[in-house]
Amino acid sequence: AVEATEAELDAMLRRAHAAQGAWDGLGGEARAGLLDRTADLFEEHREHFYSLCIREAGKTLPDAILEVREAVDFLRYYAAEARRLFTNAHRLPGPTGETNELRLHGRGVWACISPWNFPLAIFTGPVAAALAAGNAAIAKPAEQTPLIGALAVRLMHEAGIPEDIVHLAVGDGKVGAALTAHPLIAGVAFTGSTAVARAINRSLAERDGPIVPLIAETGGQNAMIVDSSALPEQVTRDVVASAFQSAGQRCSALRVLFVQEDVADTMVTMIRGAMEALSIGDPRLPTTDVGPVIDAEAKASLETHVAELRAAGRVVAERALPAGAEQGSFVAPVIAELPDLSALTDEHFGPVLHVIRWKAGDLGKVIDQVNATGYGLTLGLQSRIDTVHAEVQAKARVGNLYVNRNQIGRSEEHTSELQSH
Repeated sequence: AVEATEAELDAMLRRAHAAQGAWDGLGGEARAGLLDRTADLFEEHREHFYSLCIREAGKTLPDAILEVREAVDFLRYYAAEARRLFTNAHRLPGPTGETNELRLHGRGVWACISPWNFPLAIFTGPVAAALAAGNAAIAKPAEQTPLIGALAVRLMHEAGIPEDIVHLAVGDGKVGAALTAHPLIAGVAFTGSTAVARAINRSLAERDGPIVPLIAETGGQNAMIVDSSALPEQVTRDVVASAFQSAGQRCSALRVLFVQEDVADTMVTMIRGAMEALSIGDPRLPTTDVGPVIDAEAKASLETHVAELRAAGRVVAERALPAGAEQGSFVAPVIAELPDLSALTDEHFGPVLHVIRWKAGDLGKVIDQVNATGYGLTLGLQSRIDTVHAEVQAKARVGNLYVNRNQIGRSEEHTSELQSH
């Protein structure tokens, strides 16, 4: 994959802008059919995606399988939405009782900038949403995972989506900055760091002309609260999955475990034992639980943080790396104890679990600490007390609250959705 130049980006945007009106005019049913065909092709090429996810993104085989399933789900979901929202006119009552018809249309060309930790699913989702609504899209994959994005776009074209409607723009942050600053961009969908999202927001706000919408999903200092009523075996299973699956490289991964001090020793001992049983190594092997982090830069940042924790005497458990792991970007899973959440100022995107003990009666203070981080993506709760569930749900300012389960995957049966504040 070759990095896009500013001239190439300009040409892409002009072609997409010129073609968008005809794409919008196809209507929801036609666009839905092409998205469904793309989903079929993703499934037909799933083994190719598995291989790329393992080799390019360092995913384990189970994570690679889930990645493709989620991408296909996005395509089929937005195909259904295209049929529901963009096939027929919507009848709305007028101010004097008459009936007006409203037809929904696309805005223009969207910049869709995706991360390396979900290089197919989050790459596909925003593009599929833009296309379903009658927009064109410039899809920029993370600089670490361009081949996955390239295959996804090739299959979109093979399914019949016009080449001028969805373009691949490969490169680093400079390409993303040039893309979002272009005057023909009508909207931006971004997943990545909070700092970059703020920079994009400032750039868009300074532009003259129509307001350009920004959809941004950024970092999370995700916590799980465990009280004395929680089942230790269930807590252990869910904490280990939430903190260490995908080498801790999920937006929703568990970073901070608040454990009521009455049960903390037992809980931490069990979690430590389960962590030490994890298999670390080659993500191509079915037996591997924890693969590498994305690159040497991520490894160095995590190792610096762990060294600081170690120097402060905070590390309570550290999984030894197997022989040969020093040749790759592997980071040993770690458990460290902190006095309170103020000791953790940044999100550390990897297999590092921070434990904080709290006293009975201080649940409100724990929730206040979580709210004060400024992040509000995901919160886990392990408790068998209904009043605890109600208090956390009422007071926590988070987008997703997971009760008595892991917090790295959605489940309609077990997830309580809260409105982000």
